[in-house]
Amino acid sequence: MKQGVLLPYRVRLLLSKGHSCYRPRRTGERKRKSVRGCIVGSDLAVLSLVVVKQGEQEIPGLTDVAVPKRLGPKRASKIRKFFNLSKEDDVRKYVIRREVQPKNAEKKAYTKAPKIQRLKAAASTEAEAEYKQLLAKRVKETKDRKIARRRTSSIQKSASA
Repeated sequence: MKQGVLLPYRVRLLLSKGHSCYRPRRTGERKRKSVRGCIVGSDLAVLSLVVVKQGEQEIPGLTDVAVPKRLGPKRASKIRKFFNLSKEDDVRKYVIRREVQPKNAEKKAYTKAPKIQRLKAAASTEAEAEYKQLLAKRVKETKDRKIARRRTSSIQKSASA
């Protein structure tokens, strides 16, 4: 359906850059395309609509029931934003879990939660700090070895001369 075509059926229009319903592949390209007019008729099977503004009365089955979101955020930063958390708060405690009813009636219901993405765990930060210490220690040892080699070589040179 093309806005501005005031007919309840299809027409063939020459469309160019800037028109809706068409994307040119080359510069200056135009194409004759078949588009339906914007007048609603009984021949339409489906009409996609969006509620922009709610009126005084409720629409039964649409605006009278509030449907909760089935899934919550998955990324750590989005969970922080959703629950207004600081960097120090543990995001894992705030993951939205959903209850799953098993197909077998005898089994107990269980909960499922998404795997948190971009989560920097406390254990990994501790391990990172430990690794940095180890690297610093190794760098210091190699520097000491180089200095020791220079000293011995300079002593040997002075002794031979």
